[in-house]
Amino acid sequence: MHKSIHLSLAAIFLLPALALAQESVPATQSPALAPRPAYTPVPTPTDGRIHLDVTVTDRPGKPIPGLELSDFTLKDNNLPTKILSFQAFDASVQKDAHPAEVIILLDAVNEGFQTVARSREGVSNFLRQNGGHLAQPVSVFAFTDAGVKVLIQPSMDGNAMAAQLDQADAGLRIIGKSAQYGGIDRFELSLKWVAQLGKSEIKRPGRKLLIWAGPGWPLLDRVSFEMTNKEEQLLFNSIVDISTTLREARMSLYSVSLGDPHLGTYIYQDYLKGIKTVDKAIPPDLGLKVLATQTGGRVLPPDNDLGAQIATCVQDTSAFYAVSFDPPPADKANEYHDLKVEIDKPGLVARTNTGYYNQTQSPARSGGVAK
Repeated sequence: MHKSIHLSLAAIFLLPALALAQESVPATQSPALAPRPAYTPVPTPTDGRIHLDVTVTDRPGKPIPGLELSDFTLKDNNLPTKILSFQAFDASVQKDAHPAEVIILLDAVNEGFQTVARSREGVSNFLRQNGGHLAQPVSVFAFTDAGVKVLIQPSMDGNAMAAQLDQADAGLRIIGKSAQYGGIDRFELSLKWVAQLGKSEIKRPGRKLLIWAGPGWPLLDRVSFEMTNKEEQLLFNSIVDISTTLREARMSLYSVSLGDPHLGTYIYQDYLKGIKTVDKAIPPDLGLKVLATQTGGRVLPPDNDLGAQIATCVQDTSAFYAVSFDPPPADKANEYHDLKVEIDKPGLVARTNTGYYNQTQSPARSGGVAK
């Protein structure tokens, strides 16, 4: 893609990776500052290893429990890598343990008023399924012009949550600046809060499924950009920062939305390869569906049953595996590595992070260290 339009992008790409990560926000907006009831996940050790959550499914997409370490092959840049730790989670057996938490986010920035109201109804329908008995803790967030805030704290009482969501609907009916935002503005605002949300969850243990109810921010795939070397570097830094943050937070993104599939539904698939060098980075590399795929989540095509889409995503909590490995020594900072997990049983497919950025020395973060 040519980068040929005159536009100052420094502010956009600086925000998610640098300035916004340090920004102070009110407690009513910040998931990091909002009280969150405790649950019982397995903590993520700060041992310098790369930690991955792996969902193994059959071809229709049903998670498969009961696998053993010997069934797994982990490849780093296509080279087999020793798995140093292995844990299997099966909700049907570990009924009192909740190693995963579900966050449903209602996007009122990138959706119109009527669609947001229908999305809220879809979330409510999901919460009331199975008599309102949820298998894992679920919380509901709202993304508005004011930022991201917790609408409903984690709970497994779907009926009570649905009643709360009905009462909270008034807060989603405010039509603010988002009605006037252009594509780049929504791109900027959305990435800001993805970064904030990920950073707020890093110290909270356990796996998180962030189910984004809405089509996501503009992919900006039809726009070409003329960027200075500095702006290219800032964009690449943002890609590294968000990728690393979501992995360290053990957060997988899931994309669900109302509507019908159209010509643009699968454009994101053109941007799924990991970005290895600064000069290859372009804005679509930070699309919602791109991040969802790269974090081991799922992208469901739009349809008119949002509750069923959410239920499909949530079933990933019923069985999954946590593995870790030591990354090899890196030759340079932000050295991109492809990741792949293969299962030694026919008909099974593994989903996990598709890559990571290795470092030459121990960073302030919890992972990504060459040992």
